[in-house]
Amino acid sequence: QYIIRVQRRDELCAWLQEKEIGTEIYYPVPLHKQECLKGLIEPCSMPNSEKASEETLALPIFPELSNEMKEYVVNSIADFYRLK
Repeated sequence: QYIIRVQRRDELCAWLQEKEIGTEIYYPVPLHKQECLKGLIEPCSMPNSEKASEETLALPIFPELSNEMKEYVVNSIADFYRLK
């Protein structure tokens, strides 16, 4: 996994999907708030975990990813923040 932490993650995700760049959000809900752990963890506030769950985004990474493809991903992210 190649995870980045960004502002306006959901908007960036949509932007990258328009450019046919696959992304994934692996932990949209922080672990301490997941239903499967209810009752095992006392209800609490974990602001860093909560913020990270709103800001992390997985980018494509695989052996066949060419330098040209990497540049396209990086440039697309830069364009999003430059243009939006």
